[in-house]
Amino acid sequence: MDFRYDVIVVGAGHAGNEAAHAAARMGSKTLLITMDMNKIGQMSCNPAVGGIAKGQIVREIDALGGQMGIVTDRSAIQFRMLNRSKGPAMWSPRSQSDRKRFIEEWVQVLSSTDNLQIWQDVVTELIVHDGIVCGVKTLLGVEMHAQAVVLTNGTFLNGLLHFGRAQIQGGRTSEPASYGLTEQLVGLGFRSDRMKTGTPARIDKRSIDFAQLTEQPGDSDEYQFSYLDTVHRQLKQMSCWITYTNPSTHDELRKGLPDSPLYNGQIKSIGPRYCPSIETKIITFADKDQHQLFLEPEGVDSYEYYVNGFSSSLPWQVQLAALKTVKGLENVVMYRPGYAIEYDFFDPTQLYHTLETKLIKNLFFAGQINGTTGYEEAAGQGLVAGVNAHLTVHGGSPFTLARDESYIGVLIDDLVNKGVDEPYRMFTSRAEYRILLRQDNADERLTERAYHLGLADTYRYNLYTTKRDREQQLIAWMQQTNFCLQDINTWMTARLLPTLQHGGKIADLVTRPEISISELATIIPALNELISGFGTRAAEIVESAEIKIKYKGYIDRERLAADKLQRLDSIRIPHQFDYNAIQSLSTEARQKLTRIQPESIGQASRIPGVSPNDISVLLVLMGR
Repeated sequence: MDFRYDVIVVGAGHAGNEAAHAAARMGSKTLLITMDMNKIGQMSCNPAVGGIAKGQIVREIDALGGQMGIVTDRSAIQFRMLNRSKGPAMWSPRSQSDRKRFIEEWVQVLSSTDNLQIWQDVVTELIVHDGIVCGVKTLLGVEMHAQAVVLTNGTFLNGLLHFGRAQIQGGRTSEPASYGLTEQLVGLGFRSDRMKTGTPARIDKRSIDFAQLTEQPGDSDEYQFSYLDTVHRQLKQMSCWITYTNPSTHDELRKGLPDSPLYNGQIKSIGPRYCPSIETKIITFADKDQHQLFLEPEGVDSYEYYVNGFSSSLPWQVQLAALKTVKGLENVVMYRPGYAIEYDFFDPTQLYHTLETKLIKNLFFAGQINGTTGYEEAAGQGLVAGVNAHLTVHGGSPFTLARDESYIGVLIDDLVNKGVDEPYRMFTSRAEYRILLRQDNADERLTERAYHLGLADTYRYNLYTTKRDREQQLIAWMQQTNFCLQDINTWMTARLLPTLQHGGKIADLVTRPEISISELATIIPALNELISGFGTRAAEIVESAEIKIKYKGYIDRERLAADKLQRLDSIRIPHQFDYNAIQSLSTEARQKLTRIQPESIGQASRIPGVSPNDISVLLVLMGR
């Protein structure tokens, strides 16, 4: 075999799969290296994709021509749109997946992607010459050469599993850790540290008393992640189930605290604030008598259930005893206990926004190696890294995403400018322009860019432009068409709503919070006829148009604020600028700016410790 490629991607998790698919689809001869071809796209923790802010990321990946949304839809066993009681900026899709089917779908995607080869092996060393990565060496002694390398090692770099006081080397349960890369990268000047994450026990469905639990079914409508009309849910839909811990549960857990790796000094690394272990919950929230648990099915043909909310690294005996005190789990049978895992990551301020490293040219990092947590955050980074790896090899402007353009852009900007002091997880609150970054308009924001990159095909692009044109047609028609005052007042009286004194345009009615376009279509025949002509995508088009009309003022205001940010981002700073020579900058600003070397005034303004006064000094120096 000729082991010469354009791009090599190390790791076939959520980041690696998207990176490899993107690079290959754009035309790079790509190699994806994985430890185990049976674990491609493995859902290491819960069998779900999406959620608050994370669902928006998945829709962005899909709009860009990525595959996570498609794979999730085809393996979905439950779909829910979260936060529907709030404004549309907060709506977040979430799906339970059949874990086995999720892997099978990813294997199918990668196997059918042109220019992509898969190799099962372990990478132990990078080949670097004169500050440029040239390939990798593997445990089998194979040298593989490439013009760009993407590292997506997940939790495998010097991974260490904790089951109570027992410690097992590994990247996941029953899977070996990866050694050598961290030590080499540190020797090349990279800053590395350790992080910790964890996962709960898996239990046998047949030992659960569902009669004592609260059922949580999925949504009955046809929402999905992918914008493609050729992708649909194919599997039987299943419910999740809710139960709670209680004081007896907490008593059992406290008995095990002396053997807890989190509290006996065994684990010293940084853990996730927003997804704490159950032992952390009973310490941090000692006043709480109960904590909610979600029992999530692992698949249509599986007896395995995931106990969401019960992540733990306590001894297995303690975990089992505590679970048996939970309502509905009195006779629970455990498949395997939860555990914690420590692993190496690298300070992401050592990256450009393209996710290329600043120290080694043509080397890219994506996923948990950058200090993030979550499948979705990893996949979004992987796609950006894969695109830029291809562009590095074949030429083209770097591909970056702005904060007002995508949650992926917010994620990467936060990593590059702020670094991490705990596993980074995306929230809607991290995005200052979240009204612009809704889950319904990801295609509007990103598909045209993906089409010109060669990621989105013509079919996907035509779907987007058709939707866009029909949405504009609907809005324009409602802005130009008067409603019949008598008909509307009769309808509003029947609904016990205050009547109107004057006529007006149909769009004016839609601005009222209690009135929807779909309701108006039942009493305005011409509107119903127009919408009916939109075919199977009518509901999607109507929803998007309604959001634009109802929230126009908020959207316009955020757009103005985002435009101001873009103006700062357009003011470039010379490469390797000497900030230490500018005494009018604060000491903290000089230190932070020297370490991160921002590429623009906008980026500099988002670095913690750089004040508005410091930015004013830089603007003067840049002739502004």
